[in-house]
Amino acid sequence: MTAARGGPAAVEEQLEEPVAERAAAEPGQAGTQPASPVAGPVDGSVDAAVATYGLTKRFRGGQIAVNGIDLVVPWGAVYGFLGPNGSGKTTTIRMLLGLISPTAGRVDLLGRPMPASAAATLPRTGALVEGPAFHPYLSGWANLARLDAADRTADPRTAAKRIGAALDRVGLLAAARKRYRAYSLGMRQRLAIAAALLQPRDLLVLDEPTNGLDPQGTREVRSLVASVAADGTTVLISSHLLAEVEQVCSHVGVMHRGRLVAQGSLDQLRSRAAPQVRVDTADPELAAKACVQFGLSDVDKHPYGVTAPLGEAVPEELCAALVRAGVPVRGFGVQSADLEDVFVALTGEGFDVSG
Repeated sequence: MTAARGGPAAVEEQLEEPVAERAAAEPGQAGTQPASPVAGPVDGSVDAAVATYGLTKRFRGGQIAVNGIDLVVPWGAVYGFLGPNGSGKTTTIRMLLGLISPTAGRVDLLGRPMPASAAATLPRTGALVEGPAFHPYLSGWANLARLDAADRTADPRTAAKRIGAALDRVGLLAAARKRYRAYSLGMRQRLAIAAALLQPRDLLVLDEPTNGLDPQGTREVRSLVASVAADGTTVLISSHLLAEVEQVCSHVGVMHRGRLVAQGSLDQLRSRAAPQVRVDTADPELAAKACVQFGLSDVDKHPYGVTAPLGEAVPEELCAALVRAGVPVRGFGVQSADLEDVFVALTGEGFDVSG
């Protein structure tokens, strides 16, 4: 596993490969394409890139941070591990990667049990956990060179090509010689992801990769995640931002107070919350009365009109009933449930939508 971490060391300029002198990254080069899975599942395990069984972590003092979760991350998915800060996401990720031991339960990573198969699975897993840490006085290239040199599974003969390919992959080739301390927050996050992609990876684990970023940095990381996933790498991305998860993920798991309260494809989770009907009108009072008479409940009035869960109602019949009731309908539509609706339906609590 390659995590973006720095360690004390002196500046060694020979580690920097001049950008003009290295070979350009080519498709199919080491570090640019995900490799085939390490192995299939064993012992009757679920055939998934990540699977946990009753995974639990109890800290000293009795606090249960993770409570018996059964996580399933399908191969090739972009899995949004969603939950408020403090819900147990980072603790779960640390157990997945063998950084801490679970109190109970078990973890399968890339189809193999952890930590018994760590030597086989972790080299195929790239990770960014709890933010990047690099030498501020070294360039992006030199920082990656140090990390690569510390990786016992990396071939030093291909280091220059792999570092160049990783930097190119995250859009930092032009800034390769710039010192890390001059990088923006978005560039720092992208360098951390480049570190995780120095070797071919079957799984990429990103813990809050857009935390603290401005909109531009967030877009950069989102685009990079989509690019990595398009090449077939499974991505597990933890976040407390509903909007970000909804834009980039194919599957979602929802954590709440240490429990995994729901997981599945985005469409499956949205289907758990009822769609909403929205009526735009200059007379919300009359529209609300007509909706109630039609059989809708929980009708909310707004300055622009009303909204209500559609339930089993037929939208066309509802619209006709509003017109017959004399409601001046300016607009009518049915809105699919979003992740905020799903989370509220599952937990009864609000959530941080945008951070």
